[in-house]
Amino acid sequence: MGANLDAGATSDQPDAGRRGGQGIELLDHLIFIVQENRSFDHYFGTFPGAKGFPRDRRGRISVCIPDPVLGHCSRPYHTNKQFQDGGPHSHPAAVKDVNKGKMNGFIKVASAPRTFCANARRRFTKRCRPFIGPKKQPDVMSYMTGKQIPNYWRYAREFVLEDRMFAPTDSWTLPAHLFLVSGWSAYCPVPTNPMSCRSNIDLKSDKEQWNYFEPPKYGWTDITWLLKEHGVEWGYYVGEGTCWQNPCDDQPGPWGRSLPGKNPLPGFVSVRESHQMDRVLPHQEYLDAAAAGTLPSVSWIVPGNRVSEHPAGPTGIRSGMAHVTRMVNAAMEGPDWDSTAIFVTWDDWGGFYDHVVPPRVDRNGYGLRVPGLVISPYSKAGKIDHQTLSFDAYLKLIEDRFLGGERLDPETLSRPDSRPTVREELRGLGDLARSFDFTQPPRPPLILDPTPFG
Repeated sequence: MGANLDAGATSDQPDAGRRGGQGIELLDHLIFIVQENRSFDHYFGTFPGAKGFPRDRRGRISVCIPDPVLGHCSRPYHTNKQFQDGGPHSHPAAVKDVNKGKMNGFIKVASAPRTFCANARRRFTKRCRPFIGPKKQPDVMSYMTGKQIPNYWRYAREFVLEDRMFAPTDSWTLPAHLFLVSGWSAYCPVPTNPMSCRSNIDLKSDKEQWNYFEPPKYGWTDITWLLKEHGVEWGYYVGEGTCWQNPCDDQPGPWGRSLPGKNPLPGFVSVRESHQMDRVLPHQEYLDAAAAGTLPSVSWIVPGNRVSEHPAGPTGIRSGMAHVTRMVNAAMEGPDWDSTAIFVTWDDWGGFYDHVVPPRVDRNGYGLRVPGLVISPYSKAGKIDHQTLSFDAYLKLIEDRFLGGERLDPETLSRPDSRPTVREELRGLGDLARSFDFTQPPRPPLILDPTPFG
């Protein structure tokens, strides 16, 4: 297990912050911004000093993986495109991509479905031309640099880049977001009985997934249960127009609704039992709170459809980066900046190539590597964090900062469930506190243009 957080930095007082605090107690506000479906190598595989693409003696990218359509191996290529096709990103796809640690199944997996441009029938068509590389590679082998995603690379240069952040499970968006807020993904035959739940990282059937306007289906206990018990304020911020209980306004806002896979908290029995449904709020509420200095202790921000970086989505990467930048700027420009830490990550790999073998920590994960950033006045400047991390580390930091170190542990929960693993206590999990230097004076904000391309 990673080193313990500062023993003096565990407090169950939500307002213990910088007023006499030290270590992580200087952080009154933890903000988790989640984007969608990009691998680490796809965004940061050429970032200086990071564990990016393997290279040969001449410094050239040495990766070349089987391409069944072309009949030979294909290499990564640089792209300027803002729209990608990506590849399948289910649990079966993850298993095949990893291919027993060979990390060479990405093109084969993307070539199988008839709906992806990697397929032999479609790869050479005019429609798919924008999603194919210069040597006819599918875009699961594409990568970007700071010219395409300048704000993300600027944050990485100025703050902390995590190059061993793994998705919490080797599956898709919904299970990742369930782990984000609860440390588990399961199916519960009797949702009101948390002991009926059993691990499930596919969640592909209607009976397993909660959808808007339905009764809750997720029966195990989420982190907001503990936050409520400790009197800690939180907010989960979703796209304008998102509605999960009738009556609804049918007119979505400018950023579009967040789908239930990115907004699972209303599907938890524990959220409804603790009467916290009103803490799921639109993005504008976050922006208002940041400006007013009334941010809750814990904030999660997930994208609406029009600002998601999901491949094959309605908008491109620039729209997603602009959204993230606006959320970061809002915290930096508000009065809470000096007591804030912002964590930016992506929920899964989206089918894009990554060369690092995910650690197998339990039956449910980890998943493939995704980018991670830590942005704070106390972030170590220009640090690349090589610790093994996952969304479990986010839960652990929340618990150590605000809950006196209490875990989502059936042995101690007032609402025990049947989870097989206490994810926050897994051996080898890194310590997010190492991303900070709490002895340094708070760093000034870095306000970036959300639309640097004009």
